[in-house]
Amino acid sequence: MQSQFIKYNNMSSEGKVRVMTTHRLLEMKERGEKIAMLTAYDYTSASIVDEAGIDIILVGDSAANVMAGHETTLPITIDQMIYHAQSVMRAVKNPLVVVDMPFGSYQGNSKMAVSNAIRIMKESEADAVKIEGGMEILESVERILSAGIPVMGHLGLTPQSIHKFGTYAVRAKEEEEAAKLLQDAIALENAGCFALVLEKIPASLGKKVAETLKIPVIGIGAGKYVDGQVLVMHDMLGLTTQFSPRFLRRYANLHDICLEAFRQYIHDVKACDFPNDNEQY
Repeated sequence: MQSQFIKYNNMSSEGKVRVMTTHRLLEMKERGEKIAMLTAYDYTSASIVDEAGIDIILVGDSAANVMAGHETTLPITIDQMIYHAQSVMRAVKNPLVVVDMPFGSYQGNSKMAVSNAIRIMKESEADAVKIEGGMEILESVERILSAGIPVMGHLGLTPQSIHKFGTYAVRAKEEEEAAKLLQDAIALENAGCFALVLEKIPASLGKKVAETLKIPVIGIGAGKYVDGQVLVMHDMLGLTTQFSPRFLRRYANLHDICLEAFRQYIHDVKACDFPNDNEQY
């Protein structure tokens, strides 16, 4: 299926055509240009990520962790995902915006899956959805694509299946699981997915999948040989401190910066130093 690569106009909240499309992502892979992807969940952070020049914003179900404080991604609802996506869409001008379909919104019922995907697209005005899994959710993928909705796949460590795995350890280290992952990846591409996320797998397998598929393969803990990378914004900014997997590079330490600012504010208020004469009317 090639329809997912047809170039279409992505409209920003200001009515201007956005730069990034699924077709342009394919072109980036073909010319060897790496794809940069980050999560965002609100207007302010999305506007900064957009200004920085990101290619893809993922409105991730990781909002369940970093925004709502849940231990897993399972509790977040479709209403909450739409709310976060709407906030992000008000900010973006250039990147492609992909929304995670939350746990329970597509598994086991392909008719429900396409209904929920249509609702996400209509109410958020995002560009695509992302779902986790391979052969077992292929019917849902095909139904969503049949509605004209671009789908990004997700294989390897799939956090919505954490209770099945029982651990966040590296996936597909054994030959049998690695072979299944490659088969699933090929099946998702053949179904019509425009891109694929690989999470926490050996770098050699990430390379093999990226070389096998024509669609872009974006890694998170899948090594440097894939077509792009994605990180959770709160993790790479150092706002979260408890999560420290090997694949995470912290580009800032905003936890300590914010903590110091908050403490200084508290001190200034209690010392009657804020507001001063220049900060009042």
